[in-house]
Amino acid sequence: MSAISPRHPHETPLSDEEEKRQRRVNCKIDAALLPLLSLLYLFNGLDRGNIGNAQTQGFTHDIGVEPDDLNFAVSLFFVTFVLLQPFSAAVGQWLGPTRWIPLIMICWGVLTLAQAFIKGRAALITTRLLIGAFEAGFYPTATGYLATFYSPYDLARRLGMFYGQYAVAGAFSGAISFAIFQIHHPSLKSWQMLFIIEGTLTCVVALIAWAWLPAGLQSAWFLTEEERKLALERLPETASSLSSSSARLTARDFIETAKDWKLWFVLVFNICASVPSTAFSVFLPLVVEGMGYSSLQANLMSVPPFICGAAGLYMFAASSDAHRERGYHIVAGILLSLVGLVTIVTTATGIAKYIGLCIFLSGSYVAPLLTVAWLSNNTPAPGKRFLVIGVNGWGNLAGVIGSLLFRQEYAPAYRTPFFATLGFVAAALGGYLAYRFTLRAVNARRAAIGRGKSESEREVEEMDEVRYADRKWTFVYGL
Repeated sequence: MSAISPRHPHETPLSDEEEKRQRRVNCKIDAALLPLLSLLYLFNGLDRGNIGNAQTQGFTHDIGVEPDDLNFAVSLFFVTFVLLQPFSAAVGQWLGPTRWIPLIMICWGVLTLAQAFIKGRAALITTRLLIGAFEAGFYPTATGYLATFYSPYDLARRLGMFYGQYAVAGAFSGAISFAIFQIHHPSLKSWQMLFIIEGTLTCVVALIAWAWLPAGLQSAWFLTEEERKLALERLPETASSLSSSSARLTARDFIETAKDWKLWFVLVFNICASVPSTAFSVFLPLVVEGMGYSSLQANLMSVPPFICGAAGLYMFAASSDAHRERGYHIVAGILLSLVGLVTIVTTATGIAKYIGLCIFLSGSYVAPLLTVAWLSNNTPAPGKRFLVIGVNGWGNLAGVIGSLLFRQEYAPAYRTPFFATLGFVAAALGGYLAYRFTLRAVNARRAAIGRGKSESEREVEEMDEVRYADRKWTFVYGL
């Protein structure tokens, strides 16, 4: 398979009429699912990062803790958030995404609201641990759910629209925080109003999702019977079963996930690449404040870098699907991040650093999103796919690294954290290149095996359960 494949190896060429029908089905699925799921992820990002906005209004001072306690609490958030992702994804697969997602959203929404009334270090740590625990299952469950509705190379741009809300959440958080902080309540601090409003809205949209989202393609109320059949037929054979709510995990799914060297290899470099996006979801307003802006201005000025991040993500995701290629797109995003980082650490003026920040974030969200699409495309077994996406969520361990780097002692310039981030991103560049070259070598070896086989032997390999899913020599990895 070449770097830019004309079609996914499991797809057959479509006529113009079939392409038209496929586009019509995609448009209907897009309209029914993407706006709501994107809104859900927006609130996931808001409730994760609004503590950074609250800090610009004296949050830690008012609850009686030190600024470094905030960094510690944020790092602990990522501990539960990361460790529980595969387990929460497994529960989501067992219970059903359309039940699990609203349930965990209501739980973390209530906890976000409760943050408005906490006092002391213990309460801060407890709420962040619990919010992390409930948010853990959202992303892997939602992305696994989306993968059951789209063919492999229709997926990345949809995931881009979905994952882009993580960056949009940063922009929206800065804008809504700026607006809320103008409200003067007689008995509540401005940061308390922020937690109350955003926590309440999270619970409201969770209830809407409970009523709106279908369990899968077979119960997609917005498609006709013919369209449901067409949508099911275009999925890889092993994936189509997941469109039914009856799909369940097996012991072999767990074993094969644990044995998959590709997952663990790419996870290391996904962590490195995710340091910027996870750190700045919380600390960007404080970094911008260190560039010479007031606390209120910092919330507003954090909007453009996040918008750049969302725009960059959308463009890279669309190009990745259009060219049916993942690896070099990830590398290009990392290179863009490196350009921004070098600009930040080598310039002296606030304006130049701010421009560098915008360039930096333009590429920072690309690798985490396209890694999910890449792994999803290359994991045909539906149960294993849920687990792989969940384990890949351990890439959010980068949030622990980020919270330990961007500490108050390095303010206002944060030079040491930026240099450390530069090192992590550079390591990710080398790792992703090595990963892509390795997959290409595996494909070449399998192609050599296939050249000596008959069509009947190929059919036996496809049907035989001895080698599992992508371990078959007939399976070609997407690059």
